[in-house]
Amino acid sequence: MANTMTKNTDEKLVVAISSRALFNLDESHKIFTEQGIEAYAKHQQENEEVILKQGVGFMLVEKLLKLNTKKTPIDVILLSHNSADTGLRIFNSIKFYNLNITRAAFTGGESTYYLLDAFKADLFLSSNYEDVQKALESGFAAASIIASSTKDVHKTQLRIAFDGDAVLFSNEAEKVFQKQGLDAFSASEKKLANIELKSGPFKNFLQSLYNIQSAFAEKNNPIRTALVTARAAPAHERVIKTLRAWNIRIDEFFFLGGLDKGIFLKKFGADIFFDDQSKHCQSACEHVATGHVPNSISD
Repeated sequence: MANTMTKNTDEKLVVAISSRALFNLDESHKIFTEQGIEAYAKHQQENEEVILKQGVGFMLVEKLLKLNTKKTPIDVILLSHNSADTGLRIFNSIKFYNLNITRAAFTGGESTYYLLDAFKADLFLSSNYEDVQKALESGFAAASIIASSTKDVHKTQLRIAFDGDAVLFSNEAEKVFQKQGLDAFSASEKKLANIELKSGPFKNFLQSLYNIQSAFAEKNNPIRTALVTARAAPAHERVIKTLRAWNIRIDEFFFLGGLDKGIFLKKFGADIFFDDQSKHCQSACEHVATGHVPNSISD
């Protein structure tokens, strides 16, 4: 993967999200796949005034936009494969829900990932797996968003959880585990405890999120973060020291040593959890909305 992650230098947090991640477009997408683009366009035009239901990423976006001020600037960009004509229903739904989304791109069936650099996006959330893969290859934090059947999230506080290796950090340590096993991994991480881990695709997003978080007092902060990892002692030390070197605070740590992550994410009440491995995503999405980061060497 190219290590060209674009750093958003103006300290604004910019999240790009696809229309299918923001709203529930399952019915429309089914018409598109089964009947084609003309039937899809007709359906969208005939239902322009019918408000779309909230999608898997809606609550995350709503909470982010509530934090948007001059002091803590947050911008949400809508990226859609629709044409502007068929996308009118999407804007009508944005207006109905009173979401402060003013920037959008409608690509008329083309991929959307190539616009992330122009928008200076810190994070890209999409239901299009191919777009997500290309975004990651281009150096952006990106995830294919997976819905959860439950909504055990905190009512007001924005809570975001991350896996470590291949998400916040590079997959260097994961490669040792996959090739040589757990004992070799533990020995290696213990030996390298004072050596900072290289950045993963979500490091810059975490930094931008922390910049917003730092504008508020630590007590009763409107943002809370967690690291939920399969690592266990003694492999924990390198992670803690790396975050210390980055000067980034994560509020809660779960070193699970291979335990199922899902129940812990439910207890944390994550609005979304980012992980690179499909098996962990399947466990997580039983309890919380999940972003699959296709950056794993084991999937």
